[in-house]
Amino acid sequence: MINFADMIDTHSHIYDEAYREDFEAVVERAREAGVEKIVTPGIDSSCHDAMVAVAEALPQFAYPAIGLHPTEIRENWRDELQFVFDHFDDRPWVAIGEIGMDLYWSREYLEEQKEVFCAQLDLAFEKNLPVIIHARDAHEEIFECLKKVAKPLRGVFHAFTGSWETYQRIKAAGDYKIGIGGVVTFKNAHIATALERIPLEDVLLETDSPYLTPVPHRGQRNESAYVRFVAEKIAQIKGVDLGVVDAVTTKNAEILFQFSKIIS
Repeated sequence: MINFADMIDTHSHIYDEAYREDFEAVVERAREAGVEKIVTPGIDSSCHDAMVAVAEALPQFAYPAIGLHPTEIRENWRDELQFVFDHFDDRPWVAIGEIGMDLYWSREYLEEQKEVFCAQLDLAFEKNLPVIIHARDAHEEIFECLKKVAKPLRGVFHAFTGSWETYQRIKAAGDYKIGIGGVVTFKNAHIATALERIPLEDVLLETDSPYLTPVPHRGQRNESAYVRFVAEKIAQIKGVDLGVVDAVTTKNAEILFQFSKIIS
């Protein structure tokens, strides 16, 4: 395996049950591939303990965030949102996330998603933390919430697959980066066209493991080691050396998440 240096997977659910049988091997493959850090976004209360356990087992490698994912907003959404607030002081977090809105699966809890998203944006502002934003079929609603909060925020739009025009709206809304993952490696991926124009200084590498597996492993379980395929594709699209993509995206992640301030 070709070793790259110091890549950061800024979005990996390495605590997921998908890794129960070979967790140590998955971590080792990530390290061998050159991944020096991963960010593990929160989903809801049901996965919280597993995420924290991974962070404690992998100090200075796995950095957790806390947040309520929009697809987990259901009848008990108030309890789940309160869980985020109740556990905020348990440990240092690198971000509030994964938060946002998702209208792909259902619009049943549209208003509740807005309320939860805005509440977590306020928390991020209060605690001076970046946000990890999930936006699926909901960009207009996302921008509405960001405008409503109207506070200076920073963060990343996770799994970005949008247009140049959407990128411009994101940049106008705040100090946001774009998370690029496995989709960029797919044949005829539209994000490739936008990425030609998006400055590398606004790009973060991510996998969204165990989901969105890049080519050549598409259709299989994703893992953080595969972030190298994302980096390779970005380098190809941008017409730059792989080392440039590695160095710039790592610097972007270090500045946004401020890992050095986390005491393990």
